[in-house]
Amino acid sequence: MRETIRISSRFQGPTQSCNGGYASGIVAGPLGSPAEVTLRRPPPLDYPLVLEWEDGHSRLWDGDALVAEGRQAEVILEIPPPPSWDEACAASARSLKLDEHLLPRCFVCGPHRAEGDGLRIFPGPLAGPHGVYAAPWVPAPSLANDDGRVSDEYFWAALDCPGAHALYPDNLQPLLLGRLTGNIVGQARPGDRCMVTSWRIGGEGRKIFAGTAVFSEARALLAYAHAVWIKVDSFAGAAT
Repeated sequence: MRETIRISSRFQGPTQSCNGGYASGIVAGPLGSPAEVTLRRPPPLDYPLVLEWEDGHSRLWDGDALVAEGRQAEVILEIPPPPSWDEACAASARSLKLDEHLLPRCFVCGPHRAEGDGLRIFPGPLAGPHGVYAAPWVPAPSLANDDGRVSDEYFWAALDCPGAHALYPDNLQPLLLGRLTGNIVGQARPGDRCMVTSWRIGGEGRKIFAGTAVFSEARALLAYAHAVWIKVDSFAGAAT
């Protein structure tokens, strides 16, 4: 099956290209969860793309250029215990200063996005030596699907950027998402108080690995992902 889609500029990550987590959610959509999505090039915004899927695989095309591909896959991840809501809020207060953010218009973590527009997830380090980052997240009404639940692609987006914040707390190393393997296991509705956590797993050359998770205020696990991030020299020229 196939359909033509346009990704709105609302879902910007790096300038002129889509947030990798949101794009991964679009590619994973026909597959369900769990799924693995590999980004082959930055997904363009406000441009006709073709999403096709069959037999547990999906692909997103920009003409003849492969933008991303997905497949059904399990997520192997050891998830640290979640914080309390108050601990997540306190961690977020230790997040980056607004003028230090490399991508201030990012749909997920950009501080220049208005309430109800971007997700405004601002991870900071939890107290203690364990290296876990956390932030509160209250989904806006615009994120609901026809059933009144937060659509899965927004969970995928929420599982994206927090991983980068845990990898380079000083925000000085530009990173691009290369692969996101995620699983949506719970539900949330707009207005629910959720928490997002992230932590470093390891690295290999230019690749760095992170884990992310989304919990309810009651600490129930809603979603989790393993991410592969790629070090780049800059975001300049990243958009197609």
